[in-house]
Amino acid sequence: MGRNLWDAEWEVTEPLVQQLLNLQFPRLASLPIREIGNGWDNTVYRVGDEYVFRFPRRQVAVDLLRTEARILPKLAGYITVPYAKPLFFGKESTHYPAPFLGYSYIPGKFPIGISDDARVQSAAALAKFLKNLHVFPVEVAQQEGILFDQRNLTDLAGRKERMLDFLSRFNLYITQEELDEIANYLQGITLERVEHRQVLLHGDLHFKNMLVDDSGILAGIIDWGDVNIGHPACDLSIAYSYLPPASRQAFYEIYGEVDDETKILARMIAVYIPMLLFMQAVDDKDEAIAEEAKSIIQRALAD
Repeated sequence: MGRNLWDAEWEVTEPLVQQLLNLQFPRLASLPIREIGNGWDNTVYRVGDEYVFRFPRRQVAVDLLRTEARILPKLAGYITVPYAKPLFFGKESTHYPAPFLGYSYIPGKFPIGISDDARVQSAAALAKFLKNLHVFPVEVAQQEGILFDQRNLTDLAGRKERMLDFLSRFNLYITQEELDEIANYLQGITLERVEHRQVLLHGDLHFKNMLVDDSGILAGIIDWGDVNIGHPACDLSIAYSYLPPASRQAFYEIYGEVDDETKILARMIAVYIPMLLFMQAVDDKDEAIAEEAKSIIQRALAD
């Protein structure tokens, strides 16, 4: 059986985490630890009440983590929502082949199954967050090693082809009507490429990298491993994936108006990312994440 793109190259177990803390951060060694999640690139552990540690699970994540460690401290004057600040900088060793980071813990939960009303109440905070992030000086980001659009975000034609190919994996899990809705949406996109833009991006802004409080209101943004310089549509996809249609205009009134090409690309990414999350959730047999990903696709397609 072939490997999936999200398969781990390194398994990060609780005994390994305990060993690494004992060796590199002995003052944390007595704190309780527990695994709280696996992303595409990192395994995440809670350490005590105050900290969370991210450990790369694939080689491709190593340079991303190093870059994140350099850029995040410089964002303090720009970020308007809570975000995890790196406090502990673990080094690769004979016990584990990659660097790892420990951050301040942000309380909250993933926004799974929350109401439209709660989503609307976070629209202004999301718009203000992205407006400020996207004016961070690109030249400073470059000096810290942030890469330019390494994922070729502006290639709509290539992304469309990949998304249509994904649908062949969906037919066992969603209805024909749902399949047709996605396929018809994709076939209706005639734009093949948008002009390059250069702003600092979070780069992976979706529900598994967001936290909300018990009321469903935005409480924090996490996982900056894909921070890069590129087209703002990458982050603006959140206006389609997270927000109900009726609140999108209010979002843009705060963020600032954008052109139609940007909105087309933003909506496309808002459909593309949950397609990936859905396929990973199916492989992991995670029904809650799969259902949330399906609902995101439906929300992103809604006008």
